[in-house]
Amino acid sequence: MPHRIRPIEAFNDNYIWLIDDGHDACVVDPGDAAPVMKVINQEQLKLTNILLTHHHHDHVGGVDTLVKAYGSRVWGPAGEVLPHCDQPLFENDEVSLLCPNLTFKVLDIPGHTAGHIAFTGLINRLPVVFCGDTLFAGGCGRIFEGTASQMFDSLNKLAQLPLETRVYCAHEYTLANLKFARAVEPNNTDLIARYEKTLALRHKYLPTLPSTIAIELATNPFLRANKPDVYQSAQQRQAHSSEEPVETFTILRRWKNNF
Repeated sequence: MPHRIRPIEAFNDNYIWLIDDGHDACVVDPGDAAPVMKVINQEQLKLTNILLTHHHHDHVGGVDTLVKAYGSRVWGPAGEVLPHCDQPLFENDEVSLLCPNLTFKVLDIPGHTAGHIAFTGLINRLPVVFCGDTLFAGGCGRIFEGTASQMFDSLNKLAQLPLETRVYCAHEYTLANLKFARAVEPNNTDLIARYEKTLALRHKYLPTLPSTIAIELATNPFLRANKPDVYQSAQQRQAHSSEEPVETFTILRRWKNNF
């Protein structure tokens, strides 16, 4: 049976990603145990593994309860303090799961938090990345513990993944992010079309994820800091800005914080 990847909604806008083969399952960033347990129990799945991208409570708050209930093995960033972690992970480590049968490579992507990681690999022969709060659909995470330069480098690392890579981030922020993106690039036709499609999905209360790296490169201003129109918008926002993309990115992130 092919693997299924499904969002479990939590809190106001979190997505906990559930990956299963019809029998065994793993979840990514379970900030709340209750909605996960509801699906696991209703579908009689076995929750064998938990993957964590970073330490924020809305991503790890359900871990202890799930471990006690199901005995799941927990994989997470070695550089962060987590409520439970059986296997600390570093850059380029391989996560090999038997049930469900999955393999991921670990990427270090600091900026949002100091030790944030992503999981990238193939599911049903398609490239995927679970990137937590670093890359969002149409945006990026706030910089809490790292620097703008670190976040810029982390986003560029994700941008180097294959264009068809499906992007599974952890929040339904797409519509708000694209409103900001349109303020930055009002003449981007790909962005205008994406905004209309996203608006239609949200009117039906449907998820806007996953995205792809190709879509993000075409419409996400934080991955387009080297584009003339994005630079011009940043310069208008903060006069005399450098033409260095990292400086443009820094201005965009500050602008988004107050948008």
